[in-house]
Amino acid sequence: MTPADFLPPALGPQRTFALVAGVERYEISHRWNLRGPARDALRFAQWLTGPARVPPGNLRLLLSPLDDPDALDWPDSPAMAALRAAYRPATEENVKAALLDELPQCDGDLLWIFWAGHGYLGPRQELMLPCADARPSQIRHLNLDSALRWWRTDLVKHRSFPLQAALVDSCRVDAPRDARWNFGSTDYGGGSSVPGRRQFRLYASREGEAAQNDAERGAGRFTEALLTELGPRSVRESVSGLPAAARSIHRTFQDLRERGEGWQLPQFLVDRDWDACSFLDDDLTAPAPPGAARLDQQAWDGLGELFEGRELPRCAYEAYAWAFKAAGCTTPVGGGLPGDGLLEVVQDLDERQGGRGGMPLAVPFVRFLADRAGTAGDTAWAGRLKDWVSTTRERLALPVLPPPPPPARTTVVHVGLEPPPDGGPGFRARMWLSGERTEQIWESEGAPVRLDAVREELLRQLALVGAAPADGGEAGPRTRGGVDRIEFHVPYELLDTDFDQWPVPRGPAGRHRALGLLHQVVVRCPQERLDTRAEWRTSWRWLCTRGGRHPEAVRVVQEAEVTDALGMELAERPAPACVLAHTTAAPHAGLLEAVLEGGVPVAVWRRGGGAPAPPLLDLLAPAGPDGRPDPGALDVLALPARVREVRRAAAGAAAGAQRAAQQPAGEDQLVLLWDDPDDIPGFRSLA
Repeated sequence: MTPADFLPPALGPQRTFALVAGVERYEISHRWNLRGPARDALRFAQWLTGPARVPPGNLRLLLSPLDDPDALDWPDSPAMAALRAAYRPATEENVKAALLDELPQCDGDLLWIFWAGHGYLGPRQELMLPCADARPSQIRHLNLDSALRWWRTDLVKHRSFPLQAALVDSCRVDAPRDARWNFGSTDYGGGSSVPGRRQFRLYASREGEAAQNDAERGAGRFTEALLTELGPRSVRESVSGLPAAARSIHRTFQDLRERGEGWQLPQFLVDRDWDACSFLDDDLTAPAPPGAARLDQQAWDGLGELFEGRELPRCAYEAYAWAFKAAGCTTPVGGGLPGDGLLEVVQDLDERQGGRGGMPLAVPFVRFLADRAGTAGDTAWAGRLKDWVSTTRERLALPVLPPPPPPARTTVVHVGLEPPPDGGPGFRARMWLSGERTEQIWESEGAPVRLDAVREELLRQLALVGAAPADGGEAGPRTRGGVDRIEFHVPYELLDTDFDQWPVPRGPAGRHRALGLLHQVVVRCPQERLDTRAEWRTSWRWLCTRGGRHPEAVRVVQEAEVTDALGMELAERPAPACVLAHTTAAPHAGLLEAVLEGGVPVAVWRRGGGAPAPPLLDLLAPAGPDGRPDPGALDVLALPARVREVRRAAAGAAAGAQRAAQQPAGEDQLVLLWDDPDDIPGFRSLA
């Protein structure tokens, strides 16, 4: 806590000034809008003009609410009535006018900066706070770090504002590095630094973490905790008590995390106290919070032997994310693993350490790998990993670990089709059922069969799933929960076939539903990947180690890009792992050849050609903060389920269009190429 004699003798309400901003509505997109910041700004202004007794003329209130400003819950007081008549929209022009023109000309001792809304970190880790007039072509914003540097210079009156406090209720996540996020370069410059100016910063989250907003209550969790701490305090009491208030907020959220009630919430971070010391970590008068143990040399020696010659397993990202949850820590916002090898991942986890419960993050990571290795049948490695976890826990006196979650079970019917050796009509066909175990359930015999015969047999097998006798002849389901996905392993020429449109009897009165509405339906072509098997496997593993999401994972291919060189270009790097075809030509006119040559495991196109409307990215990807679809947020590993959702939505729209005598748009005519190289049961020639 700052002793009272550190404060300017004349510090009081009359010499206290503030910029208070709450941004809920953004011009860039309605998807940016959020409810709560305007109310938070009003409540902070109410504290300033109420218990702190700051004159309303000393405040610059900037509001851009979602609703009509008159509909806000304005506190009933003369001071707030004056602010209601004087507030301005939170545009960049108004922010700069208030913070860099008007307030520096005032004669005061204390400046408050309160901001509620979105927040992003720039390339130099500067906090950028978008303004209400942020647009896709230019995301107008306040560069808070540059503004605070400016306020320490002689461009602000000498002897004025020796104390400056910035309280920010926003995220501090990295801004995506693509052309749609044009923050530009904002630096307010400044003069010479003035000795003696002290700044206090309290942020709602650490770098890389998201702040929580309670939309239902219309309140940011940071603001809620802050105002609870400030309570009825006066200006002098609030300033001297800010470090203690920050400690209290920090402990509150740490306690939630330790009880398992809020581990995913952001950890509150106070940059510095009034003496520029990091008091959360360096307060020598209070006992230091217990930290997690680090791995000792014996643990590292054991991991070196365990991981030697081992590639990153498919479950590595799941293990990495679960380690944070098991240790009671916040998972890093940026998806993906921190390295390309197991030892690199463990080194990153060890440097981050773990939660206050004492568990090093590396231990649950290895425990997860052990469980998955056992499930996959690698019992020898699983046993060695479990022995390492057991001995490390005992040696370092670590707490008990909860068991990792079991792997998600997906029941899949694989349908394999191959042309006969003599090149005649029909196909050799075989089916497998993959769930808790993999088994062949049918194979064509004798002469090749036509596709309608394959369809009838598939319908018969689907009807049997869940009703077939188990081993030993006792009645029991063949698998639990029915079939999730049907994968057609087909020759190149059949990739565009309408398997997802095959009619399936459903319900009374002879009703039929399309197969792709009832199940996830994908096509595969592993036979055509023999020459690019290395690129294929590398691309798939790259995708898995990033949890299915990455800004480079998805590439939208336009018509002009489909050239003879596209396949070689796609093969140069593991990314992209997914191609979305925005082309008008039929997919066989070069696109699929390039996808297979490039080793790309996933692709989506419109059957028969024709650029989809709306574009595939709009159909499949969630919107980013700018309101446009974000390729980096598209979970490629969840595409089979997502494509089925699109098909179902299109079927509902088509039914409505028929009732209205309109032409259906046909967004359900999507084809998903889904080649998982680790899941090809019985892959051998049927000949």
